[in-house]
Amino acid sequence: MKNLFYIGIAGLLLFEIANVYFIMPMPGSQRLNSIEVAYFLHSWKWVFRSLLGCLILLGGLPAFRAGRWGAFWAGLALLAVSVVAYAANFEMAADSMFYQPSVLTFKNAAANKVDKERIVIGVEINGQARAYPIQFIGYHHQVRDTLGGKSIIVTYCTVCRTGRVFEPVINGQPETFRLVGMDHFNAMFEDKTTGSWWRQANGEAIAGKLKGQTLPELEITQISLAKWLALYPNSLVMQPDTKFREEYDSLSNYESGKRKGKLTKRDSASWQEKSWVVGVEVSSGVKAYDWNQLLKKRIINDMVGYLPITVVLASDNKSFTALRRATPGQVLSVKNDSLFDNGGSAYNLLGKSYIPDRPDLLKVNAYQEYWHSWQTFHPDTKQFK
Repeated sequence: MKNLFYIGIAGLLLFEIANVYFIMPMPGSQRLNSIEVAYFLHSWKWVFRSLLGCLILLGGLPAFRAGRWGAFWAGLALLAVSVVAYAANFEMAADSMFYQPSVLTFKNAAANKVDKERIVIGVEINGQARAYPIQFIGYHHQVRDTLGGKSIIVTYCTVCRTGRVFEPVINGQPETFRLVGMDHFNAMFEDKTTGSWWRQANGEAIAGKLKGQTLPELEITQISLAKWLALYPNSLVMQPDTKFREEYDSLSNYESGKRKGKLTKRDSASWQEKSWVVGVEVSSGVKAYDWNQLLKKRIINDMVGYLPITVVLASDNKSFTALRRATPGQVLSVKNDSLFDNGGSAYNLLGKSYIPDRPDLLKVNAYQEYWHSWQTFHPDTKQFK
């Protein structure tokens, strides 16, 4: 009977390790297509724990009565499984490592305390604008807010360098999410109602009852705070929560690409796993632009499928945008962070026309990401070379 005790102990150890291994950045785990296995283990965790716990109980008494050394090894085994279970469910759980702001504070430009050279995710909805520094949301992974009458979640994954903003609405109903882990290095969120898992990079449910559904995505601009406030002087700016000062400080050099850690460093060469790209996704196709090339060219007039697209990098070497030109023959140039075409029109970085009665350019989805992230979640992407 004592063998049942050790079978239960070994099984519980393996289960608790596996339950974390597949959804956290452990050696080899994020390169596996294991999301279904991970979700199965997560969904049935209490069944596994109950069955293995019964084996431990059934064999426990014989194991502890098997002499002095038997009791010693049995006690050691129980201690080991307790330590592993605690670490897996509390120390290593994603939502135990990264917390929501305890207070969400915004200030206008005059009262703002955030360095204006910081990169922000800028969002404008129904005439209201706010800026969310990636130094802050990179730690929190998601920040819940209401802007322009809409509930939003501002999300960021530092391992993929992906900033996205979604409406937390599923089938017309508001929803809340918790950070549950990652898949292929991208943050995953679990909805409270169904327990489905959602990928941060595109808002798609990848496991669970709602698999295949997507969250409504909102338009964003990744830009320096100085440039954002120049475009939206009435914007409010998210301020640091003093409770997380140490966590924010640990990401102070993230946006500049100077971190040394394997997961969040930057490859300075082009088209490496950790190289920066600007990914553009439109109805006619998907394309990636090398950040180093964009630094040299500043502006790239291109075609993505059948649509004329222009990618622009501002003079601060941080702020960028992608715009849809009216026709393939319209060619844009950039000077002092303003855009000019060959027909005499002029626009700001976001494509807003400076000349009354002339149409704006349409802003399209564009994201700065690590190359490994963009090509993983956009396997049909083209490369601009």
